[in-house]
Amino acid sequence: MKSLALVLALTLAAAAAGTADARGCIKGAIVGGVAGHLAHHHAMLGAAAGCAIGHHMATKKYNETHPHH
Repeated sequence: MKSLALVLALTLAAAAAGTADARGCIKGAIVGGVAGHLAHHHAMLGAAAGCAIGHHMATKKYNETHPHH
């Protein structure tokens, strides 16, 4: 449970930073952290993977809705 609390604290800190690169990462990190915690206590690994996947999906969606000229 401590690792899940750490993941949530780090995610909230990233949200407070408000960087443009965090698009999708925060939601993915939360979902991945919870999933990793439930799957044999790998919350940090799940959060890292969730962040990467969430950021990739958000960027892909953004590029689809905002085509380059």
